[in-house]
Amino acid sequence: MLRKRSGYNSWSALAIIALCLPWLSAGAQSQDRYKKWLDQDVGWIITAQQRADFLGLSSDDQREQFIVDFWEQRNPTPGSPRNPFKMEHYRRIAYSDVHFASKMPGWKTDRGRIYILYGTPDSIDSHSSAACQLANGGRASTDPFEVRYYKSIEGVGRNVTVRFVDTCHCGDYRQNGEFEKGQVPRGLPSN
Repeated sequence: MLRKRSGYNSWSALAIIALCLPWLSAGAQSQDRYKKWLDQDVGWIITAQQRADFLGLSSDDQREQFIVDFWEQRNPTPGSPRNPFKMEHYRRIAYSDVHFASKMPGWKTDRGRIYILYGTPDSIDSHSSAACQLANGGRASTDPFEVRYYKSIEGVGRNVTVRFVDTCHCGDYRQNGEFEKGQVPRGLPSN
């Protein structure tokens, strides 16, 4: 009799676990979804305070409302169901993943980050490899590089230059230095 009861308890425990698995799995999926939203979807545009506020929330309902409010604050037409800022932001992430991926997804790269934050530059000077003539008559090659020119970036300045260099020759272009301001590249009007 003791064995039957022990077996019954084991089966009961397994049944309870089986019933709880979908709930536990849904909770894990929910947390993964919010982590993705925080790190990937808005990682480059969320402020440190907003991130801390979001991490301090205790329920999925609060998190969902935070996300709604986050996008609404950036909506150029508040109250409208269509949010051009949000649509453009996700378009830039998708573009980055297609065009700037290397050893990592495009949205994680320096070129992807700058594109997500500031959009399409006014012009790009791209060199997959470059050679230059040395004073002694020899030739030297440089690492692949890309220079992006923006006429204006709100909050940064006018005539902004952003440089990227691929030192590993593997497609991983890293931002080289800070933004340079005030230089008008050839072919761009200095308005």
